[in-house]
Amino acid sequence: MKISILAATLVFAANAHAQDQTMPGMQMPAPQKPAATQRQHTKTVPKQKHAPQTMPGMDMSQHGDHQQQNMPGMDMSQHDHGAQEPMDGMDMQHMKGMHSASPEVQAPANSSITHPTMTLQEPEDPAHITGSNLPAPELLKEVLSRPPRALADFLSMADKSNPTIALANALVQRSAAQARQAGLYPNPTVGYQGEQIRGGSYGGGEQGGFVQQNIVLGGKLGLRRDIYNQQKRSDEIGVEEQTFRVHNDVTQAFYSALAAQALVEVRRHLLGVTLDAIETVHQLANVGQADAPDILQTEVEAEQAKVDYVTAQRQYMQSFRALASVSGQRDFPVSPLSGSLENPPQIDAEQQVNNIIANSPEVRRAQQEVAVAEARFKDAKREPIPDLQLRVGEQYNGELVRENPDIPAGAQSFASAGISVPLWNRNQGNKGAASVEVERARQSVVRTQLYLQHETAPLVQSYESSRFEADRYKTQLIPRAQRAYELYLKKYQAMAQAYPQVLVSQRTLFQLQVGYLSALRDAWSNAIALQNFTLSGGLQEPQSSGSSSTSLNLPAASGGIE
Repeated sequence: MKISILAATLVFAANAHAQDQTMPGMQMPAPQKPAATQRQHTKTVPKQKHAPQTMPGMDMSQHGDHQQQNMPGMDMSQHDHGAQEPMDGMDMQHMKGMHSASPEVQAPANSSITHPTMTLQEPEDPAHITGSNLPAPELLKEVLSRPPRALADFLSMADKSNPTIALANALVQRSAAQARQAGLYPNPTVGYQGEQIRGGSYGGGEQGGFVQQNIVLGGKLGLRRDIYNQQKRSDEIGVEEQTFRVHNDVTQAFYSALAAQALVEVRRHLLGVTLDAIETVHQLANVGQADAPDILQTEVEAEQAKVDYVTAQRQYMQSFRALASVSGQRDFPVSPLSGSLENPPQIDAEQQVNNIIANSPEVRRAQQEVAVAEARFKDAKREPIPDLQLRVGEQYNGELVRENPDIPAGAQSFASAGISVPLWNRNQGNKGAASVEVERARQSVVRTQLYLQHETAPLVQSYESSRFEADRYKTQLIPRAQRAYELYLKKYQAMAQAYPQVLVSQRTLFQLQVGYLSALRDAWSNAIALQNFTLSGGLQEPQSSGSSSTSLNLPAASGGIE
């Protein structure tokens, strides 16, 4: 008997919940009025009109029971429940137990779901009050007044504000400056030279100045410069790689937040149904058709729906803030999102894997690292070629060449030229290390390709699975669950089915709708990852292939790289 009473309560509540807008492509089933409930009631408490607020871009418009938009079974519209047949001679506003000395707790005036709350009490013991009936917090109330944001807005903000892209460009500028420095010719040396300097009557000695210059031979300056030019090309590929990382993270965060936004609407709709059920079960209790367990069980369902609704709101806020962070925004206010989860990208998985292995920035950068290593090897082989050291000068020689009269030797010039002989140090160690580095770089290309193949394999399978799952939810599961719910409801109206089965079918339908959102989110996530070469880490600092040292080819007479 209690099960039938609770059944009538929940059916009546489901029919009473009205909403004005639905998510685009998220059609929710329109519960039908149970005939049995209509026959029982001849007079009811006038229902409070709801003025729900929804996220922009989430159309909650009303449709017929079988009218479909994009997602079958996700029509969140309901029929007009403004008029119910009242029970003869039963004024629900003046029933015993409908009023309490405790003030009613009202939902916020601007709440997206407003329901007159009921005092929690047990009909058998009116003095026994169990718990409270506080409304679910509307955490996104202010968000609804802000303009919706599209994916292009966040990608544009990321290109301008994400610091990692600026860091990657700074690495290119550093390599260009290092290349310029490495190719500069060594500075000459200008100095003073004095020999055999004596005082007294002799007054002799040799004093003068000189200029010394090292002549770099073997084209070593060009080879040194080429190392950093190759490094610059690697860093330029790094900018492209980091851009893919940022765009991948931004796009994934956007669709994750979009799915969280849709989930808020699903939870909001379910909360509305459960809140209406509380009103109905109290009305039935007033006429003796429901007792304390019925009320408490209905309230448990409503409280769980409140928890789920608040959790969904917080998940959306968290997802949006993660999206704003990777877009380079620290204080960006939470706003609605404009977009559609329907129709994830169609990807040829095998072709996409081949494209990733062949054209991924990671692979191209690894290939460029081979060019950098080869440039270092060429330079190491040329470094043993010695530089020519030239020195010329002019000096005054005060030594007397004749006496009485005294005639000094006077002005004289000098010059010297030298070259180091690569007898013991022929740069053998550096040449060997550079040769090994070339081979290591080549193996790194193979390793990178195999790593990408290893990483893309589960993504491809997950993408195919989530697309298949989403398609089954849309075309098979949700339509069948919708139809099962309608048939169970009709049987209950015809007194041929107990209501618990109707409740189970309704819950199944909601669970499938949540599962559909999850499958769509996964399909988008995997597709986006494959389209962006599986690159992620939009807030990780980019790394350069070269040295961060700025002390190379210092302006000294030696002219060598330090």
